[in-house]
Amino acid sequence: MRPAMPAEAAREEFLRWLAHERRASPLTVEAYGADLAGFLGFLTNHLGGEADLAALAGLHARDLRAWLAAEAATEHGNATRARHLSAVRSFFRWLARHHGITNAQVRLLATPTVRRPAPRALSVEHARAAAEDIGAMSDAAAQQARDVALFTLLYGSGLRIAEALALNVGDVPGADAPLRVVGKGAKERLVPVLPAAREAIATWLRLHPRPTPEAPLFLGVRGGRLDPAVAQRTLRDFRRLAGLPEHATPHALRHSFATHLLAGGADLRAIQELLGHASLSTTQRYTAVDTARLVEVWRATHPRG
Repeated sequence: MRPAMPAEAAREEFLRWLAHERRASPLTVEAYGADLAGFLGFLTNHLGGEADLAALAGLHARDLRAWLAAEAATEHGNATRARHLSAVRSFFRWLARHHGITNAQVRLLATPTVRRPAPRALSVEHARAAAEDIGAMSDAAAQQARDVALFTLLYGSGLRIAEALALNVGDVPGADAPLRVVGKGAKERLVPVLPAAREAIATWLRLHPRPTPEAPLFLGVRGGRLDPAVAQRTLRDFRRLAGLPEHATPHALRHSFATHLLAGGADLRAIQELLGHASLSTTQRYTAVDTARLVEVWRATHPRG
């Protein structure tokens, strides 16, 4: 009889599957790997030796409760512990499908209650200032044009900072064409580009040192792709200069994009598509939709409202 597969080998195989089959982002794979390494490390100490697949299948409720107790004894909050449990559940679902290893006790574990704070949007005036006046942070015309183009695009199209900085010059669409964006999980979506953003990008491209199709759209001072930390620092310095609130960040511009669309009467489903959210519930949380707003939409649109 062949010896049972070590749990660590199964973890590595799971992470490869996550990266290549599910096309999860490198950060997601890294987080899952760390979470599962912590779980398996606990089992090594708890069981008195490295776990294999047979040991995983034979875990009792008391073993899993001991892991949860150890998690609770750390300084991790509920959100972190919930993420750890989610990683373990995903791992066991994969084990069931690929190795026939099942353990019903894992499904019975209660998820720690997590209250996710509603993201905070900027006012229309503050969002426009962050997008249009950010050039005041530099005396160099090229850097001014680059920063205005970047932050106008973030607010005007609702992009994540990583999505915007991953763009190449060749990704800039023609007149009236949408922008093709690669989001989380390598999922593509099409987003419109406002005339103000098109004009800002065109101004920047006239000063771009090497506007070839394969070159990064937004360059750093050394000629490589602009680092997200540099963009974040630029906006941080600007918000202090301009008196903007402390939550004025690149991601707050994405949230402001969605919130201002919603306030203008845009459909939640349309906003979901523009943001690239997998589920409508994520969009509702992201745009801080309150019960009164939902009731108003229901009354206005339902046939029996």
